[in-house]
Amino acid sequence: MTSHVHHVTIDCADAYELGSFWARVLGGSLADDDLPGDPEALLETPGAALLFVTVPEPKRTKNRVHFDVMPDRTRDEEVERLLALGATVVGDHRRPNGRGWVTLADPEGNEFCVECGAEERARLTGTRQPVTADDVTATVALCVETLGAAADRDWHVPAGDLTWDCWETVDHLQDDLFSYAVQLAPGTPSLETHVPYHWAPRREGGPWNAVWADPETGVAGLLKTVETGGALLSAMVRTTPPATRSFHSYGPSDPEGFAAMGIVETLVHTQDVAAGLSLTWAPPQDLCDRVLARLFPDAPEDEDRWAVLLWCTGRTALPGHERRTSWKWRGAPPEEAPQA
Repeated sequence: MTSHVHHVTIDCADAYELGSFWARVLGGSLADDDLPGDPEALLETPGAALLFVTVPEPKRTKNRVHFDVMPDRTRDEEVERLLALGATVVGDHRRPNGRGWVTLADPEGNEFCVECGAEERARLTGTRQPVTADDVTATVALCVETLGAAADRDWHVPAGDLTWDCWETVDHLQDDLFSYAVQLAPGTPSLETHVPYHWAPRREGGPWNAVWADPETGVAGLLKTVETGGALLSAMVRTTPPATRSFHSYGPSDPEGFAAMGIVETLVHTQDVAAGLSLTWAPPQDLCDRVLARLFPDAPEDEDRWAVLLWCTGRTALPGHERRTSWKWRGAPPEEAPQA
């Protein structure tokens, strides 16, 4: 048995005020029952919550533990935003290549550092931006929001050019997300075969699933299984060591590879269903670019990265490129030998 970090506890002079500052920094909110003057305030964050506790002693020395903040905007923009919230500069160690940091202090003098986010660092260093567990979560949320708008339509019409209907396609998607998650779950994942669930179709020509949504729960229940599969995959990607490798029919892959696979499955099958239900669907270009760089490193450099991803997965033609009749992604990490 092991332990895990439940709270990071921060002593302070005013728990509610300092907690409110950090809620603005991190884009969260304090617990509903936290009020001004309370001796404690709780801020839920991914991984571990921050618990602010009022104590009588003032801060006297430099922190022995501090936060490193990575923003979703540029480092310079984030520093300016945090200064406007009440932070102060302690030291500036920025480098033009994206390395380094700015040390700030919160309103009670607790030091923390602002680094470049992944997108800015990749741009400045000319490296590939990684695909993350957060990308899985965001992609699945976009899918569920988009398809949920058509919950009252007939889901037994064909999904785009597929031989499956819209219900079967989303049922296949939720099973994909589940299956990728469980491949990372064993203590020693197999490089030779899938985790031994029983996969089978429910009709000839239908998808082969290990888990199925209950038709009696309707579209809302089906989309709940997509959310669940996405949450499982995100959690496994977030907690599995990067050096882990596990079986996939296109070759062993790492957690980032399984994240990218889950995202591609979600993006293109949402497109299939959106076509069947007459919905508009266009995912973020930067997300498409990241999964293309991870799984399709030889993809065309056309500016419309969503169109390129659709071409890579056989959904459409591109100018100068005929529509693909077969395709395969490269699941192995970029630094490892290509698969045969």
